[in-house]
Amino acid sequence: QVQLKESGGGLVQPGGSLRLSCAASGYIFSPNTMGWYRQAPGKQRELVAAVTSYGSANYADSVKGRFTVSRDNAKNAVYLQMNSLKPEDTAVYYCNYKREVGVVTYDSWGQGTQVTVSS
Repeated sequence: QVQLKESGGGLVQPGGSLRLSCAASGYIFSPNTMGWYRQAPGKQRELVAAVTSYGSANYADSVKGRFTVSRDNAKNAVYLQMNSLKPEDTAVYYCNYKREVGVVTYDSWGQGTQVTVSS
């Protein structure tokens, strides 16, 4: 089992920046994918950005060019640098650890951290 702990959320004005951090502990195996999802009120949870243990990253179209996902494999940590934030980025952001073994997918989630973009 993998435990995830997020930090770094908060209130920021439009155009501002925030950096989210997530530290993983427990039974962590490679290869794996770590990343960030978000869920706004009344909406489904959606992928924001994810990065594999090999360093391959993918992003939601809505955040490309503004957000950067990175990881430190030695620390079992993943980060999300968010720049040029918009009000529509307001959501609870969840850290995710995913490992696929054959046809089985193992998912772990953090408790979530609130990001609010407002003037």
